[in-house]
Amino acid sequence: MVNMSRKPMAHRDAQGDPGGRIGYDPTRGSRWWFLARRRFSVVGAALCAMMLIWMAMEMLLGAILGIVVPRHGQWPGWVSVLLSDIGLYLVAMPVAVLILHRVPVLPTRRFALSPKRFVTLLVISVPIVYGGSILGSVLSDVLSAGRAVNDVAELAGSTDPVIALVFFVLLAPVFEEWLFRKQIIDRTRRYGEKPAIVLSALVFGLFHLNLFQFFYAFGLGLILGYIYVRTSRLRYGIVMHMLVNLNGGVVAPWILSHLDSGTVKDLESGSLSALSAKGSGGLALYGLYGLAMLALVVAGIVLLVVNRHAWRFYVTPEQLPRGMRVSTVLLNPGMITFVLLCIWIATWMMLVS
Repeated sequence: MVNMSRKPMAHRDAQGDPGGRIGYDPTRGSRWWFLARRRFSVVGAALCAMMLIWMAMEMLLGAILGIVVPRHGQWPGWVSVLLSDIGLYLVAMPVAVLILHRVPVLPTRRFALSPKRFVTLLVISVPIVYGGSILGSVLSDVLSAGRAVNDVAELAGSTDPVIALVFFVLLAPVFEEWLFRKQIIDRTRRYGEKPAIVLSALVFGLFHLNLFQFFYAFGLGLILGYIYVRTSRLRYGIVMHMLVNLNGGVVAPWILSHLDSGTVKDLESGSLSALSAKGSGGLALYGLYGLAMLALVVAGIVLLVVNRHAWRFYVTPEQLPRGMRVSTVLLNPGMITFVLLCIWIATWMMLVS
């Protein structure tokens, strides 16, 4: 998965921070800890600003469009996607990055990832994504007493494939990897590779604002974060993110579109006798797709077990001691506010839908 013969990446603090020296002992004074905690709080504050601006921009643009072009019923899927993404990508995320500039970047050496290792990690991500999706669906159903609706899946199914390809497969991975991997990990990895990866994955999962996506986004975020930490190159994560979104946002909805509503209901209810009486080409296509995904899930589990000792993490300039990681990374005003804000928005959206 990674070249184990390589020495740990050389870290260098370009800002001249006393804590930037290799081997620096963070337990020497409390000032270092307060500085680290404040930096993670700035990360949380930047993410809070992004979420609030994103929500405000979406409502504002929706209100303006509603005045200019009065609607009858719900907007088409592509309009909803456009209203959401314009404010997020062009305003909210850039503002968040401007705030993040208060936290210095730790420059690192860059490494390549071979095609074989990339494919291995991609296949490992398949059972993680599908397992997280199942867990999220079950918990959403239980917590909402069966009333929760997977709006993202419905939006993907109702959106034109070309629009889905542009927004879900091309734009979303580029902007999301730029923020959640590069901007966040570059500014937090000095305090430990594992905390940086977990934080990046956690905020990436919360950013989706629903339980349906939280667990698989968190799991995928761990893989993407590990790739970025080991390579310091954004391209690999972007391509993997694109492939995952291509499958879930374009390929799967396209295959389901070939099934009539009755067949979909039979699939959801598990009525095998009813399905056996149907011999549509769409059902055969769905079956082949299901077998392919099942094979990838099994292969991913096998690779995950076989490579369980191959994950490598190196000591960073200001690595947080084990007992200080949670209190420093998460228990600060910025991150606490961000977590509560995401939970509140997700709960409100679930109740409204």
